[in-house]
Amino acid sequence: MTVAVYLSIYAGLLVFILGSVLRIVQYARTPIHLRWELYPVPHEEGRRAEHGGSYFESGNWWARPRRPSRIGELRAMIPEIAFLKALWEFNRGLWYASFLFHGGLYLTVATVLLLFVSIALPGAAGGTTLFWLHALYNVTGYAAVAMTLMGAMGLLFRRLADPELKNYTSPADLFNLHFFIVAYGLVAAGYLVRPENSAGAAECIRALVRFDTSVRVGRGFGAGLILSSILLAYIPFTHMAHFIAKYFTYHLVRWDDRPNVRGGTIESRVAGHLARRPTWSAAHIGADGEKTWAQLATANPAAEVRK
Repeated sequence: MTVAVYLSIYAGLLVFILGSVLRIVQYARTPIHLRWELYPVPHEEGRRAEHGGSYFESGNWWARPRRPSRIGELRAMIPEIAFLKALWEFNRGLWYASFLFHGGLYLTVATVLLLFVSIALPGAAGGTTLFWLHALYNVTGYAAVAMTLMGAMGLLFRRLADPELKNYTSPADLFNLHFFIVAYGLVAAGYLVRPENSAGAAECIRALVRFDTSVRVGRGFGAGLILSSILLAYIPFTHMAHFIAKYFTYHLVRWDDRPNVRGGTIESRVAGHLARRPTWSAAHIGADGEKTWAQLATANPAAEVRK
């Protein structure tokens, strides 16, 4: 069991990293988006961000150097990432379960990091530091499991009971939530009822780093860790990889206000895309794989139909 647990964790982490990198490459290679012209843009300078202004308001803006505010971006990103600010404002009924679920995932990551810190401390660090670290990762660990389970069950209930959400719920959505409930439930149950002579969380992490197979991992706890490793490897290949997509959605779509100047990178990318030959099933568009985007964009399908 111990060797199986170690191998599954190593493999799950490796697949998660590789899958996330593949997702990043996939999103980065997508065609350039159409400008949304959405304001305010958080990285605007000064007070323009407050009233939804833009650097285009300035005279001779094309001749002036741009100084996007990274502080402004962080002010917008942190509340959204940590507290799901947009969901709170526009769909508060769904926010409660979603906040619990995402908060539980954040605390899971924090617990793992605290466990690694606790085993990395030298013996000279003193018992007091280890005591408080032990107390802290116990609190975050139990809170992570409780919040994730409550959040996943709450989201599952909403998807099954809310008529508005039913239209947007696929079998994969239900499967994913069940997956989290079973994985976290099995880890919690296996940890709480593990035999007295089996390893706890810190012992498992320490043995994992050293690949110490002499450490005994309880069957229930080990099964939960294996299932959680499979879940970790599974995440990047599903729509749950939106934690990666959000970066591109915000920075390269919603907040992308770079000017399209002659001879610039935007102009060259657009020119390349206009040479593509799309194939759409909508007959009125005429995207038959022969015409280029440029031809389709400059044609009037309605006029051709009237002929």
